[in-house]
Amino acid sequence: MNRIDQFRPDAPALARPGPHPVGVRTELVPGSRDLLVEYWYPAEADTPPGCTYATLLRDGYRAITLTGRACRGAHPVAGVAAMPLVVISHGWPGNRYLMAHFAEHLASHGYRVTAIDHPGSTYEDRQAFAETLLHRPDDIRAVARHFGGDHAVIGYSKGGYGALVAGGAGVAEAALAMDGAPEPALFARHRAPAVDPALKAIVPIGPWGRAHGLWDAAGMAGLAVPMLLMAGEADEISGYADGMRRIFDEAQGVPRWLLTFERAGHNAAAPIPAPAEAWEPSPHLDFLPFAHYADPVWDSLRMNDIARHFARAFLDLHLKGDPAAAAHLAPGDWPGFPAPPPGLRLEVQSP
Repeated sequence: MNRIDQFRPDAPALARPGPHPVGVRTELVPGSRDLLVEYWYPAEADTPPGCTYATLLRDGYRAITLTGRACRGAHPVAGVAAMPLVVISHGWPGNRYLMAHFAEHLASHGYRVTAIDHPGSTYEDRQAFAETLLHRPDDIRAVARHFGGDHAVIGYSKGGYGALVAGGAGVAEAALAMDGAPEPALFARHRAPAVDPALKAIVPIGPWGRAHGLWDAAGMAGLAVPMLLMAGEADEISGYADGMRRIFDEAQGVPRWLLTFERAGHNAAAPIPAPAEAWEPSPHLDFLPFAHYADPVWDSLRMNDIARHFARAFLDLHLKGDPAAAAHLAPGDWPGFPAPPPGLRLEVQSP
């Protein structure tokens, strides 16, 4: 069934589905780069649940089907245009369904949510890395402008890079000459990025770049919006001590939270549970596709539950202005959990 809408019986309170049925449709956002997006939204009260998503496995060849609770083409609930927007940006490679569990969940709680297929970064269209570094922040801004309104960005890995740059974290001058970088004259526009005033918060998950010199402390100090950073303590791709913890420490001008999954790797929190087909070898990969989705230590569904809980608290606070959500972001208290969760650390810093 490859369900993306499951939650465990011990899921924290804010990880459970909300009061709204969910609708979904696929749209094309036109521009200098036409962007295929999936758009989820709160639907009318009589909307029946259930739809499927036709997509590809990590190998970029095998067709798979995901199942969720949204209804394709459902009528939006009244007032949906005024609801806050969340833009989801996948990793390299990935696609618009890799974090669909966030999308359906947040839509059920009164958010509009759109997830992008970034050209040059998808399973079937993976191009040179420079393509992602150059275009990812611009894609995010283009989709946010198209749908309009106050918004936040959830970005995984290279999507986390895009979220940070969109939020004002300027890339280092030395990064213009790093291996695999875009043409410096083009890449330089991300040295001092303009921040959309409608961008209210970012949620980078396993963001790539700091450990590789993509930012320095001065560039990271340019971050201009609140941040909830989610990280695996054993992340072998983005780095923890020399990567994500430095992002947290150096973004000194904004309120920021760091949620650490102890012993987890790069797949912490973001990807949907591995589809059944991912358990089988692929002739197009030199690793089991399962490794693209799963963590060696943590249960994926458990991580998804936790990530949705904290993402919703953070977005309710910064996009909806709900002061009650702050209680869920207080380190050491763990409200909403049946018991204090082992293996998690939550830290907070103020400007």
